[in-house]
Amino acid sequence: MRKQSKQLLLSAVMLTAAGLAFASMYMNRPHSVLAEPEQHVVTVEVIEAIREDLRIPIQAQGTVSPIRQSSLISEVKGRIIEVSDNFNVGNFAHKGDVLLRIDPRDYQTGLLRAQAALASAKSNLAQEQGRAQVAKREWSRLPKDSQRSQQAKDLYLRLPQMELAEAQVLAARADRDTAQDNLERTAIRAPYDALIRAKHADLGEYVAPGTTLAEIFSVDYAEVRLAIPQSKLAYLDLPGVGGYSSEEAPVDLYTDVSGDIKHWTGRLHRTEGIVDERSRVLFTVVRIEDPYALRDSAKHSQPLRIGTFVHANIRGKKINQLVMLPRHILRPGNLVWVIDDDMKLTNRKVTILRTGGDNIYVSAGLDNGDLVSLTTLDATFSGATVKIITRVSSSDQSTTLAEHTP
Repeated sequence: MRKQSKQLLLSAVMLTAAGLAFASMYMNRPHSVLAEPEQHVVTVEVIEAIREDLRIPIQAQGTVSPIRQSSLISEVKGRIIEVSDNFNVGNFAHKGDVLLRIDPRDYQTGLLRAQAALASAKSNLAQEQGRAQVAKREWSRLPKDSQRSQQAKDLYLRLPQMELAEAQVLAARADRDTAQDNLERTAIRAPYDALIRAKHADLGEYVAPGTTLAEIFSVDYAEVRLAIPQSKLAYLDLPGVGGYSSEEAPVDLYTDVSGDIKHWTGRLHRTEGIVDERSRVLFTVVRIEDPYALRDSAKHSQPLRIGTFVHANIRGKKINQLVMLPRHILRPGNLVWVIDDDMKLTNRKVTILRTGGDNIYVSAGLDNGDLVSLTTLDATFSGATVKIITRVSSSDQSTTLAEHTP
């Protein structure tokens, strides 16, 4: 019993001590000071909207292809007795160069026979002409009452024999020309400045008429077919019946070559005139002069080889009163942050043209001098006070773009 009393006394002492300590701490607490919440100013980079007359570049891709390609086919038979040193895949050939030569001896013999036959036909014609002149003199001496029908006169004057001799000369001349053509066909020549894509015959082989000897393509020009979506056709000056004007339709072609971006200049040449029913695109054709830089090595930094996949920047037609802005500042709903006169962020909905690339083109919603935030901010910053740390003009960006677009 005594032990229990001691425990109760000890508990009471401890509670009393705790109460006194709490009372002391409460009495000695610091006084509360009410303070205004601290507002942090948001620092942003801005771009000043300037309305301009701009040309919107259209991006497309395509593969370089030759404007003409041919299969060289033998028109005569025989054994190949000569092959040019340039007759290798990847080599160039000038127009008229002999690539292969088929044994011409049989055709030389045929030409000699045709020439002899022509000479014989001409001799026979000369003889008939002499006989006809003699017959004409004799006919003029005959009494008029002895001159019978026209058919008899023609026979007497040897007109049928003359016509036969003339026909024989014509036939012999045609045989001579055919023999000459066959002899010339034994030399297989490049029909234009070309690159040899493939060869299917070589020295010593016997070929027949219709045998494919090689495949070549021209190197004076190359072309790229570019697919333009129907929604972007309004931004281009499409050609009339005569096609594009070569001075007004430059195109910048570029591709990555071993980590280095290479550029070539082409020109819009024509459109194919039909919108594809499935993809809803119109194909326009860009033509590149001297793609392998054979005539002017300074024109291109390196050859634009057939089969290269390239990107294209096509200069569009001029559209009035546009503001060009970087695409990353556009938020869902076509919203951008605009800084008002009180230096606060406000949402502004803008109207943009439907284009691709890294830039947007605003046609409505911004006035000259409006400051648009380049800093990416979420919707919670609406109404926040901002401080401008960097300021640029939209016209500076459009000028830079124009310098890189032909």
